[in-house]
Amino acid sequence: FLGVCGDEFSVLRSPQSVVFRDGSWPIPGERIPDVAALSMGFSVEDELSWPGLAVGDLFHRPRATVLVTVKGVDKLTLPVKGISYPIENAVPFSLDSVANAIHTLFSEETPVVLQLAPSEERVYMVGKANSVFEDLSVTLRQLRNRLFQDNSILSSLPLNSLSRNNEVDLLFLSELQVLHDIASLLSRHKHLAKDHSPDLYSLELAGLEEVGKRYGEDSQQFKDASQILADSLQKFADEMFNLYSGNAVVEVVAVKAFNSPLTRKTRSILQSSQSETENPYNLAYPYNYNYSVIFNIILWMMIGLALAVIVISYNLWNMDPGYDSIIYRMTNQKIRMD
Repeated sequence: FLGVCGDEFSVLRSPQSVVFRDGSWPIPGERIPDVAALSMGFSVEDELSWPGLAVGDLFHRPRATVLVTVKGVDKLTLPVKGISYPIENAVPFSLDSVANAIHTLFSEETPVVLQLAPSEERVYMVGKANSVFEDLSVTLRQLRNRLFQDNSILSSLPLNSLSRNNEVDLLFLSELQVLHDIASLLSRHKHLAKDHSPDLYSLELAGLEEVGKRYGEDSQQFKDASQILADSLQKFADEMFNLYSGNAVVEVVAVKAFNSPLTRKTRSILQSSQSETENPYNLAYPYNYNYSVIFNIILWMMIGLALAVIVISYNLWNMDPGYDSIIYRMTNQKIRMD
């Protein structure tokens, strides 16, 4: 068991084949997907020199990785304490690279890949996830209706100071309902947790952040929501870990607020002149590895089209209508016959 302590990358459950060392080594926020990829046995483009992840059993990689991102909280008190790693430069990230690697290497086995952000109605399913989670509520209207069904978490979850009549509270509770439904739906397809293809689950929860904005972080509602979320995450981690027979990594990223990515800034004509210290050399943003490929495709395609236009124009200009054109040839024969 490994715990979480706000603005930190943590692991709630981990198999013996993945070794996380005990220590407070900071991990760069943009390298969190690389940690997830390395723990699953995939290679990354840039070498990761982070001592928190040790070399485990290369022949027994985990069958699933579950990463839950919790926004708007600086500390979660989980039932079980453990190791947590502080995040350095917490910027927005995604596990698209890991999902693409799984889809490319195990396309024939159709692994389960699920990326979901309930508050933004953003969902991405690949492989057998489309059949496993076809009944999963993903839109806000579906989530609201799901809460008021007979078998929802409202019948068993202690709400304390939270209310069923408040939209913010319902958004928070609907995200907990998603956690429960994912484990419940997957339990009906246990055979998928025993195949050889690795599965990926990426969830982003923003309901607690909205509760903090609505009531304040010192309110009783925010404290109760934080405790309910911590208990639900621990239960979700245990269920997913057991469904994969102890061969799954369940990770949590708790971030108070993500740092804004690099964007182009504008200024008003009434704004006083200030020196730009963030980017003093006016450097451009870094290109990814697809830039050179796209550049060469467009460059040589334009060169090929230009050469084709030149050749066609030259042949048309020097064409002899009497011999090279069938129209003039037929017309001449008709004239002679007449």
